[in-house]
Amino acid sequence: MVDDQRRPDGPLAGRLWEEFQVHPGDLLAENTAASAFFPGHCPLPALLAARDISTVLITGTVTNVCCESSARDASTLGCRVIMVADGNAARRDQDHNFTLHTIAWASPALTDIHHQGFAPGRMSDHGEHGEEAPAPP
Repeated sequence: MVDDQRRPDGPLAGRLWEEFQVHPGDLLAENTAASAFFPGHCPLPALLAARDISTVLITGTVTNVCCESSARDASTLGCRVIMVADGNAARRDQDHNFTLHTIAWASPALTDIHHQGFAPGRMSDHGEHGEEAPAPP
């Protein structure tokens, strides 16, 4: 028997990893596009604006698809964006690393967070801002 709270079409909180704790006041938003900030496909920008939240931390999969799309769109909408380097993942390390370099190089408004704490202007073990990104494979 399937727990109604754990169904893929059930409540958002029930679709999260079972050990992930949702607290009262937490925002949950479902998106229908690669970016959580693409207009008309997710209520997240309006939910954040209503709470006067302008800094977003980007985590998830896939670094070079949904995470990158969300980071770029959030930045375009005026948010301060922090890509959590060790909180994102791609199928291949080189794709993940290339995207982190590209995001850092492309927009000074985009920042990375090092796994040991905030380190604006530094890519997590992948080089400094301003370095030329490696060519894609």
